[in-house]
Amino acid sequence: MTTPDLIIFDNDGVLVDSERLSNRIFAALLTEAGLPTSFDDAVDRYMGRRSSDCVVDIEAQLGRSLPADFLHRYEHECASVISTELTTVDGVTDLLDALDDNKIPYCIASSGTPDEIALRLRTTGLTDRFGDRVYSGSMVARGKPAPDLFEYAAERMGFSPESAVVIEDSPAGVTGAKAAGAHVIGHADLVDPQRLVDAGAHVVVSGMGQVRSLLSI
Repeated sequence: MTTPDLIIFDNDGVLVDSERLSNRIFAALLTEAGLPTSFDDAVDRYMGRRSSDCVVDIEAQLGRSLPADFLHRYEHECASVISTELTTVDGVTDLLDALDDNKIPYCIASSGTPDEIALRLRTTGLTDRFGDRVYSGSMVARGKPAPDLFEYAAERMGFSPESAVVIEDSPAGVTGAKAAGAHVIGHADLVDPQRLVDAGAHVVVSGMGQVRSLLSI
């Protein structure tokens, strides 16, 4: 792989190890709301997407509205756990150091809200690594799996999506990045690697340390 002009990181499950925490909470709240959902169900159906988009699908499936405070409770419970338990994904700090040393620009394109992203970065000490180079799904009309967020992030960084490498851990994210024209590295943690390949990942890794080798940095 040639050295890219830009690296676009997903956040949850790529930079910070939050997917286990958030999907556990999402599954429990859905079950409480009358839609029995296991942790694996939550990962398979909703991981990587905007919470608001997930709610639309869930309400269509239920044939009724979720409780009015559903998303508020989800965000509150996630924040409580994340603020005390969240860590970075192994290998992330070394990868960011290598990108800095090689003067390769990078940013975040996450389905999370700005507040959710900020909490995760603050808790893990990554805030200063990204500064204002953080782009939320709330900034575009269509969330992942649409390409909008990746196109927006690349444009704001001054590059075309085609010149970027995107690192994603969900089929929804991989699909969106591929549709934007980016080269996609799938990070297989909670999701079967084949699902990321099927979604369009050009290569799949099992750890962030492997990304350095792929980029030859």
